[in-house]
Amino acid sequence: MSEVFTLSGKTAAVTGGARGIGREIARALADAGAKVAIGDRDLDAVRATADALGGTVLGVELDVTSPASFAAFLAMVREELGAIDILVNNAGIMWVGKYDDEPDAVACAQVAVNLLGVIRGVKLVAPGMVARGSGHIITIASASSILPTPGEASYGASKHGVLGYLKSVRAELHRSPVRISVIMPAVVDTELAVGTGSGTARLLAPEDVAAAVLRTLERPRFEVTVPGYIGPLNRAVNILPRPLRDLMYRLMVPNQVKQVNHSARAGYESQFREKG
Repeated sequence: MSEVFTLSGKTAAVTGGARGIGREIARALADAGAKVAIGDRDLDAVRATADALGGTVLGVELDVTSPASFAAFLAMVREELGAIDILVNNAGIMWVGKYDDEPDAVACAQVAVNLLGVIRGVKLVAPGMVARGSGHIITIASASSILPTPGEASYGASKHGVLGYLKSVRAELHRSPVRISVIMPAVVDTELAVGTGSGTARLLAPEDVAAAVLRTLERPRFEVTVPGYIGPLNRAVNILPRPLRDLMYRLMVPNQVKQVNHSARAGYESQFREKG
């Protein structure tokens, strides 16, 4: 008789958990019985979110670009909630516009958060999971990990990098019971995507990604796209001759250079423009 899947009593750590996708992932995990720690640069917001979610939810300050901050966050999780069974690398930022208009500091900030933050999380958590013989690391990447999206060049590069990094780590851990998964959603209705288009895919809600996380924990898979058809469709498009492939991508993928509303994004992007 197969063991019944449960999250009750498991400890999960979620980066970028104060709002948006991270908040809904934390809510879903807590509702399923997990002990959850959420980390975010905005300490007031992450504490307010932890209080609002109920259950066993801990809000901790976290800057994924800082090795010391990330290590301190994980140490706090272990001290307060126990060994980490699940890490959800969710923290991310996105600048939208023409590739040659993007400030260098903003490109560096996206790589630092979206790619190096994931690498840091894996390095800090995976060895302990391997030693214990169990654990699951889920990274929230993007459909931009596999699709060419005009207007998101550096963001897409960081998400392609995430997928490439996790492919290699998964290959290294192939004899280990530790699971590695990457979830790649289309455009999600969050502050990160405000003022952008969603192309032919429907605009997702953060709850859609949270539901994908729970499904992936119950039935582990490495690559998960949301909606699910994006992965198979992309593989089909990739066997076409280049001219047809390019045409299909132009029809499927939003051209954010043409669709972006810079005024709508000004407040969000100022947060990392100033820090860059």
